[in-house]
Amino acid sequence: MSTLSSPAPLAPTAATSTAASAETTPAWRSLKAAAEALHPLQAADGSIPDAAHHETARAHVAAIVDAIEELAPAFPHDAAYLEALPGDFRRWSDEGFGVPDFLDSLVQFQPQQHRVDGIRHLVVFPMYTQNGSNRRHVEAVLAEVIWPDFVAELEAGDFGNPLFVSLRLIDFTSGYDTNSAVLFPETVAMREVPTLTWGAIFQDREAARYRRVVRAAAEITKLELPPEAARMIDDLTLAERTFVMWDLIHDRTHMRGDLPFDPFMIKQRMPYFLYSLEELRCDLTAFRESVRIHEQLRRRREAGESLSVLDEETLQHAKLVQYAVVFDRIFRFAITGSRVRNYDGLGGQLLFAWLHRRGVLHWTDTALAVDWDDVPAAVVALADRIDELYWASIDRPKPVHWLAAYDLVRETLEPHPASRWNRGLPDEVLAGPLSGYTDAVLDDEFPLSMFYEALEKKMRPIIASTTGIRASDA
Repeated sequence: MSTLSSPAPLAPTAATSTAASAETTPAWRSLKAAAEALHPLQAADGSIPDAAHHETARAHVAAIVDAIEELAPAFPHDAAYLEALPGDFRRWSDEGFGVPDFLDSLVQFQPQQHRVDGIRHLVVFPMYTQNGSNRRHVEAVLAEVIWPDFVAELEAGDFGNPLFVSLRLIDFTSGYDTNSAVLFPETVAMREVPTLTWGAIFQDREAARYRRVVRAAAEITKLELPPEAARMIDDLTLAERTFVMWDLIHDRTHMRGDLPFDPFMIKQRMPYFLYSLEELRCDLTAFRESVRIHEQLRRRREAGESLSVLDEETLQHAKLVQYAVVFDRIFRFAITGSRVRNYDGLGGQLLFAWLHRRGVLHWTDTALAVDWDDVPAAVVALADRIDELYWASIDRPKPVHWLAAYDLVRETLEPHPASRWNRGLPDEVLAGPLSGYTDAVLDDEFPLSMFYEALEKKMRPIIASTTGIRASDA
């Protein structure tokens, strides 16, 4: 395993042991309270424009700095970051609370260098939280790394991803009392964006949402879960580690393979169904690779080979990733969020309909059933179909790629009756700028099916209850 993936564990000290209970300390409580007190004073860009609030804001910043300096010895692996952080806060205060600039401390925060299971981080930045607030508030998070040995071995082998960090939420300010399950450096307020060296996902929150939603959906749809899948619903650690494996493979899939120059085009304005296909491509790659890993290890065991403890753990989780991808996509993704350009929702709808139309998934007598032996081939077939679209698009103009992508979705999902795309875009749009193509897409281009309309009504309170969920809540 590379040094980056698994540095030698830190020797236990009084400071590192304090990190394990940091959330109970007066310093942490003071930090949280001061950060929350700044929120109503901050504008959307993170500044505090009203000079009448500056004296109060300076008192809150002083409390934050004092708390950081008190807590810092408990996090020696983040010493450079926690030494730079008070300077960024003091400069923001001294310069009159303009748009905050925390570049100096951000470049010192390198959690990807400490992927050791259970190691903790104190993270404080003015930032927005995806799926939460789009305002840059000062947020504070205590988190710990989830990095089981079998995942470390996967990452050191075929699935290298030195930027990927998997975390568990310990405590947090209100920006994370939302649906947000990520911590990305590009969300931090700073004067320029540096070379990005990490991205973090809170797998505990993903696993907790999954367990609550799938448990309820299985009951509502009368779906009999396979024993392994049922065990993941009841076992938090099993679910968390499954999501770490899924997200590791998903994350490294972006920008890999036979792709158009920039498949995701996240900073470009384009029809939302293209985002759907990119996210679904990455999830189905995680599914496909998990099938491959499971089959390889299963064949070795059936041939009489004695598998290592890590191989047995990988074998188990490779099967669980397959269940997780299918259930999370069809039960949670499809009906979470609004119907306004919901690209994750569309991906879930597409997977459900694909499996149903191929006779792998059945809705009969108001009960859902799945032919699990046939699922791997069916899901991989959808992955192949998306890969073929990407491969062909290398040689296509962008509008032709967009039209072909729409056709792929339309083959399985029914568009809205008023869809201009479905009827055929007029020549003036086809010959015009790409913005015309995007403007012609309906907010809900592919509405929920009757199955999902009925399911969503019953699942609505369950989905809503997962906002701000902690692992212990599920």
